[in-house]
Amino acid sequence: MGELLRNLPHPFPDDRFPEGMGGVVQRTVANGELPALSVIHDDDNDWLIGDGINDPNSHEASGLFHLRHIIDQDPSIEATASLPIGYMAWRGSPGKDWTVEKFDYAEEHNNE
Repeated sequence: MGELLRNLPHPFPDDRFPEGMGGVVQRTVANGELPALSVIHDDDNDWLIGDGINDPNSHEASGLFHLRHIIDQDPSIEATASLPIGYMAWRGSPGKDWTVEKFDYAEEHNNE
């Protein structure tokens, strides 16, 4: 797929992730071991996709991946492409609707 593109202007055309768009993805999601249960569009305009279970900050738990590969595994992730900067979407299990709410790293760390 070539170069990973990051920090592209948002919103995206047709509310779809652009080809070549990259993001930080937990390896458990990237390799299909666990489903994507959280998607974050952070204040730095970065995209993060996690399994909602494991710590994405542990050593080598996450990496940079083309989001199109992740969406090919789970097309429902495409519905999160319209997330505004500073928001996250989460769900309890695959097939459930995404719940959208404001995201703040400070609040995330205060809950630990």
